[in-house]
Amino acid sequence: MSRSEQLPANAPVLSLRKAIYRAAHDYRGGVTALALDMVMDYDSLQKKVKHDEERRWLDPDELEEFIRLTLNPLLLDALLRPAGMVWYQPVAAAPTKDALLAVSKVLNETGLFVASMHDGAADNIWEPHEVQQLEKYGNDVIRAVLGIMAGAREAMEARQYG
Repeated sequence: MSRSEQLPANAPVLSLRKAIYRAAHDYRGGVTALALDMVMDYDSLQKKVKHDEERRWLDPDELEEFIRLTLNPLLLDALLRPAGMVWYQPVAAAPTKDALLAVSKVLNETGLFVASMHDGAADNIWEPHEVQQLEKYGNDVIRAVLGIMAGAREAMEARQYG
């Protein structure tokens, strides 16, 4: 079984251990490049990112460097999910008509998805995969809207102070 079959890319939210594994293997150049960038022995890093390894773990400084280098969305979701928080990378999106229409499209698709979950809502029994998918769509919408807001503020400030 390949790594991609074990950990599907479309998983709404992975466990922290599996997200670390995915982030390491999805890093440009893989674990080898990540070990070089972290100035760490390849074998040590490989053992620390295995999702079925209980004895080894990244120490806090290594984890901080790991997050900084990978910036993997699956890892960020796994880190913040227990706190009920949404991560946001402040990348300003141009507040153009096309960008606003793109956010509108995301909101519309999310609305259609939520409406399609009538079985769970009808008897108030939600399946774990339905809730995870709903949370993922919600977080994606929040990030898109915050990007548009940051872009609008940036454009306004550039005009006022530029």
